[in-house]
Amino acid sequence: MEERLQKILARAGYGSRRACEEFISKGQVTVNGQIAILGMKADPEQDRIEFNNELVRAPEPLKYIAVYKPRGVISAASSPEGRQTVRDLVDDTERLYPVGRLDVDSEGLILLTNDGDLTNRLTHPRYGHQKEYKVLVAVHPEDEQLETWRRGVVLEDGYRSSPAKVWLESFKGKGAWLRVIMGEGRKRQIREIAKRIGLPVVKIIRVRIGTLELGALKPGRSRPLTKKEIDSLKQK
Repeated sequence: MEERLQKILARAGYGSRRACEEFISKGQVTVNGQIAILGMKADPEQDRIEFNNELVRAPEPLKYIAVYKPRGVISAASSPEGRQTVRDLVDDTERLYPVGRLDVDSEGLILLTNDGDLTNRLTHPRYGHQKEYKVLVAVHPEDEQLETWRRGVVLEDGYRSSPAKVWLESFKGKGAWLRVIMGEGRKRQIREIAKRIGLPVVKIIRVRIGTLELGALKPGRSRPLTKKEIDSLKQK
């Protein structure tokens, strides 16, 4: 049965449909030896589809695994430098990719999946999926600092962060635990915002992606999502 190439590639675990469209546009995909173009259809059972000269095999069963990424682990499927990645934490032979990144110094919830459509839904800003974090800062925050964070902060590159939900959860010695809920996720954004308003970050733990919660999962451990969790992520 013929389908659009980007859908075949996404279902085969090569990324979101949007990413797969870019692969096609860049000439990285061929069908029966011919360079593919956007809009082309193919039958993965009958046609020879290749990505960067690698045969695209029939789509694997969709998998969804929640992982607690520890600090120091790379949130990627592979590392050219040979560093430990979040993919290494899961004993599974199928092609799985992390949804959303956490910097190497942060920890918490990562979703591994080969569902390109869901990856796109969870990462594209238009769907508005929230991410929730526990953030330990080195000092006791003032109300004015938290209010500034809530309104949005102009970052070093001139970008103004979107409004966020931020509140004090508890004090910890000279520092404090904050709870942060945001709908965007630029690289190291929480750390940069906190630094600019005078709240140095000690620790970041992501506890929620959309409707998926970290729960009682321990660092370095993983678990498959339940059908209820999968359906809930796909609803929005």
